[in-house]
Amino acid sequence: MVRVTNLEDSLDFYCTKLGLKEVRRMENEKGRFTLVFLAPDGNEDAMVELTYNWDPESYSGGRNFGHLAYSVANIYETCQSLIDAGVTINRPPRDGHMAFVRSPDNISVELLQEGDALPVQEPWASMPNVGEW
Repeated sequence: MVRVTNLEDSLDFYCTKLGLKEVRRMENEKGRFTLVFLAPDGNEDAMVELTYNWDPESYSGGRNFGHLAYSVANIYETCQSLIDAGVTINRPPRDGHMAFVRSPDNISVELLQEGDALPVQEPWASMPNVGEW
């Protein structure tokens, strides 16, 4: 579960930019929250639950989460697609295997190359880390 402060921004990040699909949604008026369950296409067992509390709340000190990890078919293409969508690559895939980005709520999302690492290539090999990951 990941607590989010802006549901639309988070859905844009997780669905439009990372490619997850909304599996189901539940709104609870009495509890004043919305739950949205997302999963990678074809792998509904790997769901992440976004929890949006309707009343504003600040999440600090790990109250929202640590990090998620998803495997991708081509880490270089995925990272380029994220850059094109305005996402900062905090830890570029210099090794052809692993990268980190952050959601709008600063949740670290680790991207892992499916199978063996891709051959090291530029511009990724020379890219520095940006911010925290």
